[in-house]
Amino acid sequence: MTSMGIVSTGTWFPDTFVTAQEIAEQSGLPEWVVREKLGIERKFVADPDVHPNEMAVHAARKAIMKAGIDPSEIDVVLCTTEEWREYLLWTTAIDIAHETGAKNAWGIDVHTRCATSIAALKLARGLMADDPTVNTVLIAGGYAISHFIDFSDVNTSFLFNIGAGAGAMIVKRDWPENRVLGMHLIADGLMSRHVIVPASGTVQHPTDVAVRDGGFKFRLVEPEAMKERLGEVSISNWLACVDLALEKSGAKKDGSPYTRADIDFFNMSLVKPSAHREMLGQLGLSEEQSVYMSQIGHIGEQDAIINIEAGIEQGRLKSGDTMAVIAAGIGYVWAGAIVQWGAAK
Repeated sequence: MTSMGIVSTGTWFPDTFVTAQEIAEQSGLPEWVVREKLGIERKFVADPDVHPNEMAVHAARKAIMKAGIDPSEIDVVLCTTEEWREYLLWTTAIDIAHETGAKNAWGIDVHTRCATSIAALKLARGLMADDPTVNTVLIAGGYAISHFIDFSDVNTSFLFNIGAGAGAMIVKRDWPENRVLGMHLIADGLMSRHVIVPASGTVQHPTDVAVRDGGFKFRLVEPEAMKERLGEVSISNWLACVDLALEKSGAKKDGSPYTRADIDFFNMSLVKPSAHREMLGQLGLSEEQSVYMSQIGHIGEQDAIINIEAGIEQGRLKSGDTMAVIAAGIGYVWAGAIVQWGAAK
């Protein structure tokens, strides 16, 4: 297995946000439901003058500065900026490379919704395994999907926590700390068209009429069918991703395999509190072994990076910890990764 470690991270958020009270007023939900059931105290939202890939560049510059590297060392940029960005049909990875001074890098735009950061880690290590000249990869992306949330549509209340911001990571071949071990992803195409923005592509253009009628917002096509299917498979798929990522992580120094008992820190994309607690319970972990970012919101695939920084800041992610990272993207895809934080045990 090609050895790869996380050298540094960077995050960036706009100044604008909405509170639980404002969400309650716009949605008609009681404020206690927004706070306690949906897990939202406030969330960052996208200012119209702050753009997705622009935010990614800010986060990437922070990660480069913290890594202490010359950006010309970066060989590849894997851009995780969501499809809603400055322009259509635009390779945002190349823009990030140019804006950060990564003049020797080529780039790819990567998308699998909120599971993209884990997928990008898998791709980064695959590139390193395939090409010995790829040593340093920048993973970075911005997220402004808060534009597509309609608080008056309670069918999409599970999306109400979606916010805005950006995250970035520098990963290097043979980096001795924060080693990325096993990773695994699972997809279920039965729900591939259940959550869509109807008037947004070749099927239906976002005409003035379509936008006026709410077609340029997230909608659930089959709410009950999706709810039923998620209830059947979501927790089990997340657990399978964790277990298979552990299985793919190789052996510890004593020769024994990684198991759930080795997990010290749980890095989960922001979901409603009950689902977060259920996953902790399934893995035998306490709330002190994770973070819950109710003051930031769900920043899609950037949650994994945000949680790393919050875990360190709160003293919950420490050197020597084994971290499990999990996420799920609409469509649906579940992803898990195991990272040995700090020096290897």
